[in-house]
Amino acid sequence: MTRKYSSISVQTTLANGINATETTMTVPAGTATPLLGGETLAAGNVDIFTVVIDPDTADEEVVFVTNVSGNTLTISRGQAGTGTPGVSGIAHSAGATIRHSLTSSDLDFFRNGVATADAAIAKSIVDAKGDLIVATAADTPARLAVGTNGQVLKVDSTTATGLTWGTDFGKILQVVEGTTTSSASGSSFGTFFDTNLTATITPSSASSKVLVLVNQNGIYLSPGAAAGAVNLIIDRAGTGISGTAYGLTNFGGNVQLGQCLSLSKLDTPATTSATIYKTRMAPAGATGTTVGAQYLGERSTIILMEVAG
Repeated sequence: MTRKYSSISVQTTLANGINATETTMTVPAGTATPLLGGETLAAGNVDIFTVVIDPDTADEEVVFVTNVSGNTLTISRGQAGTGTPGVSGIAHSAGATIRHSLTSSDLDFFRNGVATADAAIAKSIVDAKGDLIVATAADTPARLAVGTNGQVLKVDSTTATGLTWGTDFGKILQVVEGTTTSSASGSSFGTFFDTNLTATITPSSASSKVLVLVNQNGIYLSPGAAAGAVNLIIDRAGTGISGTAYGLTNFGGNVQLGQCLSLSKLDTPATTSATIYKTRMAPAGATGTTVGAQYLGERSTIILMEVAG
């Protein structure tokens, strides 16, 4: 409900007596409008205008006027401790004084509003177009100043607000290439061996990602009398981080040469230390299957790209 007030309200009287529970009261003709001092009350019980009946007497009662129709005022009884709010108040006789007044109910309303405002975020916390309101801790709002043209926002737990502006997010920060023509092979089923293809990168930030691109050449397979296949993976610091690329599946009896296998992986090493990436290979098939890479000195490559996080 919206409380309305007037500094030019003119007091009036009750035209007829009312008991303690009646919800309307009548004033002398022509006095309802001056009592409201130029204020109007919207229909639907959404506005209130505070008046006191029998002020400064033992029968004083505060009521809220919620509607006016001619000389009849709809009232909510017993406000501000002068009865049961909205239910019952005190009986009044015809001729009782009716006066607009500031009451304890109004002052409580203001006090509670101030308390609510104190808990709100002040508009003065921001002072430029594009500023953001963020939290630095539980129930602790703060200003994050707008960035510059072209910058984007990123989560960064190292800052007070947990956010930071920057322009390099998603950009390639460095590229490292590794190559080899040195052959490597193995024949232990399911056991991965190094292919001699390796490269080392030192990320500039722990939030960076590393895009790994592999072209492994000179693949060969010698399954002997049984079926076999070539398995290839990307390895970081001793841990396989990619899915397996399969190549040269054969059902036995001959040697196959010359295939190129490609692999890629967008990795998150979460470190700023030198990190070794390499490929590893294993035969899939019966014992006696041999697989290898760079069979005739073909060139294999591994490319590492640091992507800003």
